[in-house]
Amino acid sequence: MRFSSGSIGFFLGGVLLCVAASPGVAQLRPAQVAQVEAGVSELNRGLQLIQAGQVEGAIAAFRQAIQANPQLAPAHYNLGLALRQTGQLQESADSFYRAAQSDPGFALAFANLGAALLEGNNLDIANQYLQRAVQIDPNLGLAYYNLGLVQRRRGNAAAAIASFQRAAQLTPTAPEPAYYLGLTYQDQQQFALAAQAFQQAIAINPRYAEAYYSLGSVLMQQGDLGSALNAFRRSTNANATYANAYYGAGLVFLQQRNFPEAERVLQYARDLYSSQGNAQWANSAAQLLQQTQNSSQ
Repeated sequence: MRFSSGSIGFFLGGVLLCVAASPGVAQLRPAQVAQVEAGVSELNRGLQLIQAGQVEGAIAAFRQAIQANPQLAPAHYNLGLALRQTGQLQESADSFYRAAQSDPGFALAFANLGAALLEGNNLDIANQYLQRAVQIDPNLGLAYYNLGLVQRRRGNAAAAIASFQRAAQLTPTAPEPAYYLGLTYQDQQQFALAAQAFQQAIAINPRYAEAYYSLGSVLMQQGDLGSALNAFRRSTNANATYANAYYGAGLVFLQQRNFPEAERVLQYARDLYSSQGNAQWANSAAQLLQQTQNSSQ
């Protein structure tokens, strides 16, 4: 299981390992035994295709597994993950729902169903399914992480902080719980705690550009311009196309009245935003660039 970095990384979870037919199949009629074994065989074939990067072939295999055995929860679950990779969000959520219906004790299915509902902004229902996931498995860090995202979106900072802290404890090699913990502290203007959380995320993943940027933003809010600028630079070192870091560096240079450097990085930020199709922030960078040029004159 791994967490994905980025602006929002709530849709998480990994494929299941290959499974074998249940030991109880010998008690079934021969036709039923064949049906169960066919479903498991197609499921395992789909997992092999996923590992080979053949997502469309895996989707077809998972569908074959479900056709052979409609109650095979891992097939529904892995179909949901594969559909998510191809951007079929509603179909993915439906698959997670069927996995949870087929196996009411399948905590990962509930966790990913909650994530899918969060993506659709169905926060109340997402919260219900994620609460169910942590009830089933109190040690499922993924569920606490997604629950924290829902709670943060709903404006319940205290609950979100507790969920992110629990997720960080349960998944110590995943940087995202610490990162979103930092964002939540930053929302509450608890800058020292926010900086500590961002540093924790960076310690786990030294190439986490968003965490460096957020750390720089907190340091700038605290008035530590030199450290903020260093954090923005490290963000660009981690991801040379991360426009926010150049924009943040431009703000620092402006406060330092270093207009040539401010102009240089703001031009770069503007061009990156434009090339990435972010017209709103490209316009903001262009306006700030104009102010910089006026000030330098």
